[in-house]
Amino acid sequence: MSLEEKERIIIPDENGEEHLFEVLFNFDVDQTGNSYIAVVPVDQKDDEEVEVFAFRYEDQNNEDDLSLFQIESEEEWEMVEEMLNTLTDEETN
Repeated sequence: MSLEEKERIIIPDENGEEHLFEVLFNFDVDQTGNSYIAVVPVDQKDDEEVEVFAFRYEDQNNEDDLSLFQIESEEEWEMVEEMLNTLTDEETN
């Protein structure tokens, strides 16, 4: 049995340092036309609580060039949390 390769992306922080993240999921919202991505740090220890980062993103003509935007509205956060909870429930069942 082969393990599925997880998608990974590099995201620079505010100091320009690059960090490697594993993509948990991404999804589009038809009503708003926005796309979202949820990621976790690759270097996170297994015994640590998982810290999930979520962003709104725009695809810049190819999937190797994404523009990430912080989620600032409470409505967007609630939608992303609901999607994360739904996907987590599906994986555990």
